[in-house]
Amino acid sequence: MYLYMKLKFSKSAIAVIIVSTGFFGTTYVTTSATKPVQLTQQATQLRTQGPKGLEKFISTYAKELNNPSPEMRQALDALCQQKDCHASKLYWYTDLEQAKTAAKASGKPILSLRLLGRLNEDLSCANSRFFRIALYPNAEISQYLRQNYILHWQSVRSAPKVTIDFGDGRKLERTITGNSIHYILDSSGRPVDAIPGLYSPSAFLRQLIDGEKAVKESIKYQGTAREQFLREYHRQRLIAIQRQWNEDLTKLGIATPPRLLETPPDTDNSPNASTAGTIAVTKMATEAPMLRNLSSTNLNAITDEATWRRIAQLYRNDVKLDKNSIALIDSKRYQKRNAESLQRVVSNFEAAMAVDTVRNEYMLHGQIHQWFIENNQTSNVNSLNEKVYAQLFLTPNSDPWLGLMSNDSYSAIDNDGVSKR
Repeated sequence: MYLYMKLKFSKSAIAVIIVSTGFFGTTYVTTSATKPVQLTQQATQLRTQGPKGLEKFISTYAKELNNPSPEMRQALDALCQQKDCHASKLYWYTDLEQAKTAAKASGKPILSLRLLGRLNEDLSCANSRFFRIALYPNAEISQYLRQNYILHWQSVRSAPKVTIDFGDGRKLERTITGNSIHYILDSSGRPVDAIPGLYSPSAFLRQLIDGEKAVKESIKYQGTAREQFLREYHRQRLIAIQRQWNEDLTKLGIATPPRLLETPPDTDNSPNASTAGTIAVTKMATEAPMLRNLSSTNLNAITDEATWRRIAQLYRNDVKLDKNSIALIDSKRYQKRNAESLQRVVSNFEAAMAVDTVRNEYMLHGQIHQWFIENNQTSNVNSLNEKVYAQLFLTPNSDPWLGLMSNDSYSAIDNDGVSKR
């Protein structure tokens, strides 16, 4: 049943409203600007319909989304539960049980993101922001995720923020530590693989494709046979990583492998924020100026930085951002000058992302493969995540200050500057 009404507001603005009372409930379609409250109501209603609700919103406002208003973006972010959803058009579950139900119904695996902060907020941890810029809006990745995965995110803890007040009305607000990881889960929520930190678009897409294939193959087995399949899968992946590592070194004429950043042994001393910050190069470029001024210890260069950059150069063709990501970068810049300035920003970001990609694959992903081979806390995503944040990202939950405060340093500030609201 349809009701059709034509309301004339002025000679220059005509709104056409269609009210449908079909199976999916009431849907409002407008050709003129919709009031923010209406957009919010529609987003809230369509959110309950899952990815199909997002498709309806996009179809309804296809023209407006070519240049969405701030109100339109805010409503879409609420529907998707992801900041900048107008660029990615991805629907994210925030309840794992709901994601598992959707995965079972669709036969798709789950891509579960764990991050500091919230994916629908601007100031989530740095890597999750880079995902929203370099990965999720990428045309190939966005399409592949919509077609082949159920998406879910969960906050590990709040992202630490720092505000610098310059005293003249200007303020600079940033996050200062934290990392993110994507888990590839089957429909029961069992981890099959994980993608730690930031990867280039091409490398990330390859990980998604391989992960989907692994899930589909693993569900053919049960019990012990399934555990054996996963161990063998990760053993082969680790062999491939080691082979590629040796090939890269040979291309560069390096006879002795450079020293990798070692995971510190379990001790009572939590790693500091400067050490944790060196794990992700792209993230470090954003946070290092903050950490240098917050920490009493100078931020050391990453281990064998020059060598890592040489290795990363071998993969420069893999890190090119597509036009969607570049447009999003441009829209967020405070200082917009010219095309040359934008290109420098993009090139610097791509170079840092290339280093992140090789380091994350060789160091962090290699360690995760080893844990799966050993069946070391890998059957439960929460247990695995605790291990990742403690031993790979060096930000354990046991340290409430994430390495930003040391009991051994003196600040000359009352109560060491600690306040509780």
